[in-house]
Amino acid sequence: MVSKATTDASRRLPDLIRRPIVTEKGTRLLEDNKYVFEVRPEATKPEIKAAIESLFEVKVTKVNTYNSPPKKRRVGRFVGYKARYKRAVVTLAPDSSIVLFPEV
Repeated sequence: MVSKATTDASRRLPDLIRRPIVTEKGTRLLEDNKYVFEVRPEATKPEIKAAIESLFEVKVTKVNTYNSPPKKRRVGRFVGYKARYKRAVVTLAPDSSIVLFPEV
């Protein structure tokens, strides 16, 4: 019998990954078989690893995460903060790859 916590966690995994981040640094990391994704702030490294492996059917060797610092923004006299986000740099096994740009 599969517990309810296990099924809820497996259903929640694809929602942890928001989008791939395509920046200059991110494209340089592609040469080292590293991919950068924006993830939910509450996501843990084991959850990110499981989500990437299940979504793209690849073997993940390492996950590094980065929480962005809060940045102030002004609109007239009002001061607020930009939305925070969390990045995950995922290192894949040498024989694995993810196709971010499908050929047309």
